[in-house]
Amino acid sequence: MQQKILLLDDEQDFLDLYKEMLGQHLSTLPEVRTALTGSRALSMLESDKYALIILDLHMPKMDGLQVLAIARRKYPELRVVILTGVRDEQFRTRAYAMGVDQYWIKPETDQEMGLFMESIETLLSTESHGGFRGVQSKSLVDIIQLECLSQSSAVLKISNGAVEGRIWIQNGEVIDAEAIGLTSEPAFQRILTWKTVSYEVLPPDPGRPRRIFTSYQGLLLNTAQAMDEAASQVVTPAQDDVASASDSAVMLADISQLTGVEFVLASVTRKKKRTQEFTGIEDPKPVAEWMEQTLEQFEQLGESLQVGQMQQIIGTGPQRKAALARCGDTRLCIGFGASISADDLRETMKTILTKWVS
Repeated sequence: MQQKILLLDDEQDFLDLYKEMLGQHLSTLPEVRTALTGSRALSMLESDKYALIILDLHMPKMDGLQVLAIARRKYPELRVVILTGVRDEQFRTRAYAMGVDQYWIKPETDQEMGLFMESIETLLSTESHGGFRGVQSKSLVDIIQLECLSQSSAVLKISNGAVEGRIWIQNGEVIDAEAIGLTSEPAFQRILTWKTVSYEVLPPDPGRPRRIFTSYQGLLLNTAQAMDEAASQVVTPAQDDVASASDSAVMLADISQLTGVEFVLASVTRKKKRTQEFTGIEDPKPVAEWMEQTLEQFEQLGESLQVGQMQQIIGTGPQRKAALARCGDTRLCIGFGASISADDLRETMKTILTKWVS
């Protein structure tokens, strides 16, 4: 079904301009309807289903906060965006306390307008895909900038295979991050080094204590500089291959010592070629072929069901149990003894994947 946007403002010229822009520049091609008064907007919400309402704050008779209060109570699934010319922190704080999704000052430049349009696109995508916003059309840096520029409050849940990290944003500021045993800025920088991620925007966590006091621009700049410094360390291809193979061998040996692990197979891409590194298996080829086929089939199933990126697969047989997972460009198959419990297997897999990405 075509999604509907309701645009509320007391200026007809503004309504005409944004109706045209929203209707033509969003890939979802929503149907945009307009209202000049709060009472008219509430009447329209009563008579039809809308995915999103964009509203101004200062309007005669019924202002935007009154409309927001009623809409939030009667239509809890409706996305709400404030778009105003009022630069008032008190209004912003009240709006977020009442449950607004985003609070925007009316764009004054083409760049600001582009970011606003991207944020609306993201909200509509969230509506149509059950909360997941983790498609690769935008990088994680883009998402952080969007959330901060729009003064949003949210928790970003970022998945790198089966390993997770979180970034807390409060009123447009990054206040904390966590990933694989790290917190604060080190965790933020580690998350941004992950190459293949999916993400989900969760409700804000106002009780989260602040551990990051650097601005989000400073965080992104510091992370970019750290990544540039790491990339500047010159390593010849031959040295790189030897180092990578050596690191993988040590990692496989460490994993094989974990309780319950019988074998480990890693399918690794180097120089655009996929090779198998393993321990505890005499002939890795049939296991590797089965792993690749199974992962591909489950990923296709996940896409067809629109349930997000596949994290890991656990299979149980009479002689052993096996777990499959992606970890960046590496695909892992871990064999366990049949006696290991499901809880212990999941905890061991969490340990393995944390080791691998760290």
